[in-house]
Amino acid sequence: MSTPRPMDYRVRHVTVYDYATPVTISHHAGRLRPRHFDTQKVHDSALHIAPVPSHRRERRDFFGNTLTTFTLAEPYRALTVTATSHVSVQPPRLPEAIHTPPWEQVADRLAGGLGADVVDAGQYAFDSPLVAASADLRDFAAPSFPPGRPILSGVRDLCHRVHTAFAYDPAATTIATPLALVMRERRGVCQDFAHVMIGALRSLGLAARYVSGYVLTRMPGDGDRLEGGDASHAWLSVFVPVDGAPNGGWIDVDPTNDKLVTHEHVVVAWGRDFDDVSPIKGVMLGGGNAAPSVSVDVTPLNPDGSVMRDPPPGGGGPMTDR
Repeated sequence: MSTPRPMDYRVRHVTVYDYATPVTISHHAGRLRPRHFDTQKVHDSALHIAPVPSHRRERRDFFGNTLTTFTLAEPYRALTVTATSHVSVQPPRLPEAIHTPPWEQVADRLAGGLGADVVDAGQYAFDSPLVAASADLRDFAAPSFPPGRPILSGVRDLCHRVHTAFAYDPAATTIATPLALVMRERRGVCQDFAHVMIGALRSLGLAARYVSGYVLTRMPGDGDRLEGGDASHAWLSVFVPVDGAPNGGWIDVDPTNDKLVTHEHVVVAWGRDFDDVSPIKGVMLGGGNAAPSVSVDVTPLNPDGSVMRDPPPGGGGPMTDR
């Protein structure tokens, strides 16, 4: 079987804050540069900030994401952060679900903590600030994980159940909405669906991490439109320790679109939950309240770098970055 060629994308992510009153000083932290790993290569990435910060620094955070910190020490009324990147995404070779180990075996390995891969994955099996295991989450997960079921079969079933049981409703939640309320109301956005599925998996002793990035709305020639293409998107990775699994045993799942992730997603950062990977956050003096206006364009490229013909629709509209 031939290996599918990587998909190349040009990504442009613009965040604009307009304040009612001047901001006198502010400190910010952003995770806006895509990650470089086995199935994703970053060819170039740039981050433009206006006004120009008085101090700026880049480093790797605890989870290996690129963290940019910057300070604006002169008064300003508007802040614009523009991230542009060229990345290649190699569609992963996913194992057949039926050939993955029983989910209890994976949970036992994580609990035992034996092996370097398990030690690293184990940190994603515990509660985090925004995602805590609960009886409700375990009860929700249970029908997808009967005794002895292969873990990836259970993951795919749980993904489908989150997709069908929860309504996509951008007005239903904010970044501060508790997970318990999302479970009760059964409404939310990609961030909420990722948190629900992560919490359900952790309630069974499995390891799942939160992933932020972008999704292409539709590839030329593809059928169904994917949700989440106009702003930052969110999904999750599940630890599936099986020979041949991509990226050290991590398989990405998108409950918003009810699919295993292949070629349409660009990864920016991962962590325990949204709080670990927030695109931009900070503290300031002055300014009042101002919700950001966010636009994202993901453009597919040909191997020679030219724009692919008949690119998919999507991108460009102002949306709150969730």
